[in-house]
Amino acid sequence: MHKIRDSICQIVLFWCVATGIAPVAGQEKSRSHWDTELRLNQIQVIGTHNSYHLAPEPDLLKLIAAASERAALSIDYSHPTIKSQLSEIGIRQLELDVYADPNGGLYSKPIGKSMLGPSSNDPRMDFAFDEVMSKPGMKILHSPGFDFATTVPTLVSALSQVKEWSDSNPGHLPILVLIELKQDVTGLAGVKPIPFDSELLDAVDREIRSVIPATTILAPDNIRGNYATLRDAVLEQGWPTLDKVRGKLVFALDNEGPVLEKYIAEHPGLEGRVMFGSVADTHPAAAWMKINDPVRDFDRIRKMVEKGFLVRTRADAETKQAREKDTVQRDKALESGAQFISTDYPTADLRFSDYSVRFANGIVARMNPVSSTGNPEWDGVDLEAK
Repeated sequence: MHKIRDSICQIVLFWCVATGIAPVAGQEKSRSHWDTELRLNQIQVIGTHNSYHLAPEPDLLKLIAAASERAALSIDYSHPTIKSQLSEIGIRQLELDVYADPNGGLYSKPIGKSMLGPSSNDPRMDFAFDEVMSKPGMKILHSPGFDFATTVPTLVSALSQVKEWSDSNPGHLPILVLIELKQDVTGLAGVKPIPFDSELLDAVDREIRSVIPATTILAPDNIRGNYATLRDAVLEQGWPTLDKVRGKLVFALDNEGPVLEKYIAEHPGLEGRVMFGSVADTHPAAAWMKINDPVRDFDRIRKMVEKGFLVRTRADAETKQAREKDTVQRDKALESGAQFISTDYPTADLRFSDYSVRFANGIVARMNPVSSTGNPEWDGVDLEAK
């Protein structure tokens, strides 16, 4: 009887969506139903790329364009505050670029800021830039020379915003926070970033834990459980159901190469670590992976999702898609089944076009088109709705 009832409900809901008629109360399945049936890898959400980023002020952008027009075009995008992204737009994946600054002051006097004059004050940054940047701790910015404008200057301040929103919205779907550890700069900067050694990698984990309680973090150890490896747990047991992970934050290291290798080597299998790492699907620590190009790697993404891994991909890059109103990469990203679709345009920048990356009817999360058994085009099902 339950199967017959559910089938009837699904048919009615599909017909309502197809004909443009909103389903009446009671025709759609309840959140409690989805929460116990769907796992974390069976949903899809929208995220932002460089979630803290503010485009350089016009005068600085002109200076950058004089050196490289392409570079200037690629960074001409801005995001609202992190809290606004979470509450007003429904973003459920964030990305933060982090520079090590253990002594403080390394990034407090950007060349570009000095060129604007000692009294320059960007009203978009509602904090005392020089003062905050002079204190020790992990800093958040895109590039320390000219592309330094940010809504959140430190890792602690960014995570504090996430925590405040999370505490005020208990039961939200998990939020994935990508951390990219920056060790290089492009163009004139006047400073040399500090490489992330073992001590600084540990410091990143400590800063995260200093803000986010252990009970709120969905860490590799939580997924591994009693399995020998993280990969075994994901492939044999699978990810937790939504009712087990609501209100959680998931952290992932955006770096590949030596930084990732060192992060894992110090803690084999990511034991004791806060962040997941993007490794090959055959690696013992395989669980989440970054595959940024859903056009070139479409089949690969679908294969990883079908296996049970979490994947983050990008719908656009360097403002190109918005300027050209090109939806090919966006559409492939959504179709690929990647659980986290990152964009610079969760809302349109009308200077360029009406290009944006959203689900139908503005829902926050939908059933995954590859890994779930439901129909992700059901506009009546918002997995974040209460």
